[in-house]
Amino acid sequence: MTYCVGILVRDGLVMIADTRTNAGVDNIATFRKLHLFEKPGGRLVTLATAGNLSVSQSVMSLLSDGVENPETGEIETLMNVPSMFKAAQLVGRAIRQVYAIDGVEMEKRNMTFDVTMLLGGQIGKGQMRLYQVYSAGNAIEATLDTPFLQIGEPKYGKPILDRAISHTTELVEALKLGLISMDSTLKSNLGVGLPIDIVVAKRDALKAQITYRIQEDEPYFRDLRERWSAALRAAHQAIPHPPYADKVL
Repeated sequence: MTYCVGILVRDGLVMIADTRTNAGVDNIATFRKLHLFEKPGGRLVTLATAGNLSVSQSVMSLLSDGVENPETGEIETLMNVPSMFKAAQLVGRAIRQVYAIDGVEMEKRNMTFDVTMLLGGQIGKGQMRLYQVYSAGNAIEATLDTPFLQIGEPKYGKPILDRAISHTTELVEALKLGLISMDSTLKSNLGVGLPIDIVVAKRDALKAQITYRIQEDEPYFRDLRERWSAALRAAHQAIPHPPYADKVL
């Protein structure tokens, strides 16, 4: 299991992913799931992966080598597609090609062809965009009303984002809320774990302002976890008791 979140607000993009892979309690490892494709001043594309590790690695390898565009016959990569929409289509084609090679055999062996990806970034003068690409190769896009997307294990971190994130949230606040969302998932799901990778990019900058890995002993993240736990305890203690229960309980 994994947890990745992308947040697209007015001022830019936040992408956060854990690094844990879990094939059983005695087979846990660390693999990077957040990837950056960047040409400063020209394009910034980030890709986060969740699901079967062999499938996601095959998709990443195919994207690096290039995928043929069925309309033009040209070989496309994330470094030469002309728009983020075309990038989302490229990722979808790569997933479908990996399924054509491996999917049937996996299903014969009762293995699920399971992969989802978050694709975010900006190419040239185009809009900064954020997509979620599914195992069928289709995609949805983040909107003003829904400015964040999650893959992997979303349920523990989603309530925080639902309550706090909007399109007008400041970029640094979006980063902080994304980290709180990640911490809540770490707290409740052993299949998600440190280190955590982060990419933050301002709109129209066409380069990453932050590329950072949070390790086990990172002081800020440890302080954030302690402060968030304390804030939750203080918040529920400050809420009045239910009037029908106060006297009898």
